[in-house]
Amino acid sequence: MVRIQRRKLLASCLCVTATVFLLVTLQVVVELGKFERKGFQSSGLQDRHTKMEEAPMDLNAFLKKEALTFNRKRKWELESYPIMLWWSPLTGETGRLGHCGADACFFTINRTYLHHHMTKAFLFYGTDFNIDSLPLPRKAHHDWALFHEESPKNNYKLFHKPVITLFNYTATFSRHSHLPLTTQYLEGIEVLKSLRYLVPLQSKNKLRKSLAPLVYVQSDCDPPSDRDSYVHELMTYIEVDSYGECLRNKDLPQQLKNPASMDADGFHRIIAQYKFILAFENAVCDDYITEKFWRPLKLGVVPVYYGSPSIRDWLPSNKSAILVSEFSHPRELASYIRQLDSDDRLYEAYVEWKLKGEISNQRLLTALRERKWGVQDINQDNYIDAFECMVCTNVWDNIRLQEKVGIEPSDWLWKAEDTHLSCPEPTVFAFSPLQRPSLNSLRKMWISSFEQSKKEAQALRWLVDRNQNFSSQEFWALVFKD
Repeated sequence: MVRIQRRKLLASCLCVTATVFLLVTLQVVVELGKFERKGFQSSGLQDRHTKMEEAPMDLNAFLKKEALTFNRKRKWELESYPIMLWWSPLTGETGRLGHCGADACFFTINRTYLHHHMTKAFLFYGTDFNIDSLPLPRKAHHDWALFHEESPKNNYKLFHKPVITLFNYTATFSRHSHLPLTTQYLEGIEVLKSLRYLVPLQSKNKLRKSLAPLVYVQSDCDPPSDRDSYVHELMTYIEVDSYGECLRNKDLPQQLKNPASMDADGFHRIIAQYKFILAFENAVCDDYITEKFWRPLKLGVVPVYYGSPSIRDWLPSNKSAILVSEFSHPRELASYIRQLDSDDRLYEAYVEWKLKGEISNQRLLTALRERKWGVQDINQDNYIDAFECMVCTNVWDNIRLQEKVGIEPSDWLWKAEDTHLSCPEPTVFAFSPLQRPSLNSLRKMWISSFEQSKKEAQALRWLVDRNQNFSSQEFWALVFKD
């Protein structure tokens, strides 16, 4: 009897052991399957945003093998393709092989490639361009490329000839740039023609009982363009509904108070009810045209525009905006707006182009048709991709030219010109200087900042031409030398 019980116990132990063995084996197979899927997902440079996932600790041997294969591929790529080093870490990419037509370049923000023999170009984002760290000494085959689509107030140094001409390639809001970004806030012709948000004139006339003829929405107060001074003066001659932080006299619904809501449907519906909008840029520069101008055109509101002196070159039609520069004083502008507000025939002349869907400006049509990038269009490259490919393609063209005819780099490098970023000194409006005393310090700040930026530009150019690393102490000593 005892022997039988022992046999049963032994059999039970064997069954348990076999079960455990099967479970362990199954777990190993599952874990190996997981690892293989991870290795497949993370290998190569298929997507700029893909990151390698961590493998289980008990698979270190396999992980090392995968890493070795990846590193060999990366090394082969670096030896085969020019390296485009983003000195300003705009993209956040540690390494990506980007294809630009028949050419390809390796794009990275990793500064350890500074001295790599395949590094051919350094890419800078204008707002982040500073003197604290520059890739010096600059070798003859090192191109510098500038991407700057933002306001000049972000970095005045770039707007002076000594600095802008340091670059070989530019992508700026100027039409003269190698890659013009003048229409960066305009998706295309169809959004200008769209009647989605258009409020009929009869409805707008009824809404005038509760709304002012003009609306103003700004939260970046007292910028270099001195726009708030003008609007403040204008308000003494005509009613203006101001929703932003600047000169606010009316509130938006709570859910639309965040500046990020300015692209929301609800915000558009509110603005579309107005006849006119004060579309004032934060700075005055040729071709610096932002959403402040394009948004009202899309919504069927007449922009009263102040900003780019070259704005006439970009109007959808000759009569699609009211230009502040054509009036000697806010008093005259207010009188003209009141005239349009009371005469439907005169007002409709400014929206006729939209009602008919007719855009007569050939420069605008050509610019939108020929640009190599899209706005909020997943079927097109964005302007950063286009900028990268412009630099990559030209670097390859230079390499092929050098191989073909043996021209030295200094002879074939592209050069930026001062027209690629050029803005006049900030000015202020002369009327009612004592009504807003707090503005005096801000006015002086923008003007003095611009003046000092001239000295900074000259100092930076001298130090870069010396082609040696320099300290911030050296830089500021030169700036304040006199």
